[in-house]
Amino acid sequence: MYVNSRKIRKCPFVQLFATCFVLCLMTFWEPLDNNIVSHVKSYSYRYLINSYTFVNESLSVSKNFDRLAANRYLINHKEKCQKQDILLLLLVKSSPENRHRRDSIRQTWGNEKYVQYYLKANIKTLFVLGQSSDPTQRDHMEMRLQTEDKVYGDLIQQDFVDTFYNLTHKLLLQFSWVNKFCPHAKFVMSADDDIFIHMPNLVAYLQNLAQIGVQNLWIGRVHRGSPPVRDKKSKYYVPYDIYPWPAYPDYTAGAAYVISSDVAAKVYEASQTLNTSLYIDDVFMGLCANKMGIEPQNHLFFSGEGKAPYHPCIYSKMMTSHGHVEDLHYLWKQAMDPKVKNIPSGVWGRIYCRIVNIMLLCRIHYQDTYPCVAALS
Repeated sequence: MYVNSRKIRKCPFVQLFATCFVLCLMTFWEPLDNNIVSHVKSYSYRYLINSYTFVNESLSVSKNFDRLAANRYLINHKEKCQKQDILLLLLVKSSPENRHRRDSIRQTWGNEKYVQYYLKANIKTLFVLGQSSDPTQRDHMEMRLQTEDKVYGDLIQQDFVDTFYNLTHKLLLQFSWVNKFCPHAKFVMSADDDIFIHMPNLVAYLQNLAQIGVQNLWIGRVHRGSPPVRDKKSKYYVPYDIYPWPAYPDYTAGAAYVISSDVAAKVYEASQTLNTSLYIDDVFMGLCANKMGIEPQNHLFFSGEGKAPYHPCIYSKMMTSHGHVEDLHYLWKQAMDPKVKNIPSGVWGRIYCRIVNIMLLCRIHYQDTYPCVAALS
């Protein structure tokens, strides 16, 4: 059963009790410092993070300029979405040197013509990137990107350096572009270039949501109560002066998530008033959404960091799987095989796939793909 924490606010007694309980736990746990306590502590603290505005207020800045005004477009396609009924705008985060990944996506799940012809839906796929992080290769890489874009017309690039620590710039680029050039797309998806997307399953799912006019949709693999990494050796390290709290707001993994068009507009609005020094883009997305009162919804078949198992019983419900580069064409061929749809059909087919999925997903050793409960869905 899903409980909306914002509804709890309507009961002052429950809210006061929960706040006091969490603060007491925080006090008693303070002398302890280990990984397990850190996660338990942060998961308890998430109630305060998700329920109150003090986090957003502490990170807010004055709204007096467009964050991306200083970043000029090197490649842009303003016309990409004009005068079209678009079900899904697909924004793929890519690096300049990842040409082979982009080509694989163009030939598989990001192929607009395939979706139009076989799935009867209109999607637009764009690759979002900055400049090469190697100054000595930058001019040469720009020439290659210009040539690539002349062939495909699907690159969006600005002049920030494309590094891990500029991922928030890339996030701002995505939402700024949607806001200015494609606000009428029904849904927007952000994805990494090592993701596999089961496009028939995703399109069917979004078409059903579009028919009922769903709003405030933000769906993916949800992280709840995640603590900031304080280890200076980690690339995910976040110092206290950037984010002092023991937990992040709930957010979806940045590898792949889907939002409705109204959420895209709200996130863009919030992004103009929050400190962008927090370079972990999916967390920054969580802060923006939290400020606008939007809660993420977990989908069992949006993958975590690990690859989903290769099996037809998995493909029938798969939405995304993470970590696919060299095997992308293989997985596409396997998952798109027309025979896959017939395997879980009928009583015996459903029983067979239930058993197989339990064996594949309910492992003693944790694998960050789909949770065990997905096998029972």
